[in-house]
Amino acid sequence: AIAGLSLLALTGAQAQQQQDAAKAVAAARGNQPILAWASKPARLPAFQAPNKLVWRLSDILAAHKGKQSWRQPVVKTRDFVGNWISMAPGEKTKTVFHADDRTFWEVQSGQMRVTIQGQEPFIASKHFLVQVPKRLTYSMETVGNEPVLYFEVEPAGEPPQYPITETPTPVPGFKYIQATYTGHGNYDNINHPFIDFDKDIVQDGKKNGVWIRDDHTYVTILRSQKGVPTPPDTEWGHMHANFPEFWLIVEGQQQFLVEGEKLVNVSDGDIVATTEGRWHRAEPSGDGPSTRLAFIPRPDNLHWFQPKTG
Repeated sequence: AIAGLSLLALTGAQAQQQQDAAKAVAAARGNQPILAWASKPARLPAFQAPNKLVWRLSDILAAHKGKQSWRQPVVKTRDFVGNWISMAPGEKTKTVFHADDRTFWEVQSGQMRVTIQGQEPFIASKHFLVQVPKRLTYSMETVGNEPVLYFEVEPAGEPPQYPITETPTPVPGFKYIQATYTGHGNYDNINHPFIDFDKDIVQDGKKNGVWIRDDHTYVTILRSQKGVPTPPDTEWGHMHANFPEFWLIVEGQQQFLVEGEKLVNVSDGDIVATTEGRWHRAEPSGDGPSTRLAFIPRPDNLHWFQPKTG
């Protein structure tokens, strides 16, 4: 009898544990806060070049003054590489594609003709957001009498591939050989060839919370109608344990507080970044609307939030 009672008690304890675990899972799926232990670097990870807290577009333009064709690396992470690129009038890229991940860019000024496999060519101008799924070929060509300036993000560690009709540009450490492949990525109800930000979102009021979403990449469009008062420095927002995050401002003014750094105010064309393991927050500022693009890997990524106190 005693043994039977002990067995029943143990079974009851196990059942309670299972119920508690089930509740925790349900709460997590419902986005309810769960207090846990988060791994955080004992020392804040340093920014490794070309990454830094802020790349101001005005400084980049000043550094390349007098040139029409140039490339400025600004982002390099485990998942992405980002460059500001200027193409002179008449300049055209080769036709390329990426094997396993999409590439995407924002046009800052000037105009380009974009040709993507399976799509009608289109002209992309200021604040156009363009993306190309894996294994779809594409090319760009400057249109008009002024250079086109754009911020392009490509998958890290993946040299471009070329259709057989192109001559590959050499990449150190690689050689190009002839081979065959099948299949390609596609557009869907979330991922579109382009978004005309100024027309579709600013003028027409279309709601686009997500620009890009797939199993590797997640880019959101975060727009606010007006600025907010600056929160106290004790409010840090959230952090990511395993990857950095970066942002591109495409409208108005925003402010960022990244752990270990002073509050910064940025505007259209500026890029802000944080390393993994740093608390950070972003807020709209100024009197008018403002928008940032937030770049992170994997849509189901973990945000560690600062615990509420008091």
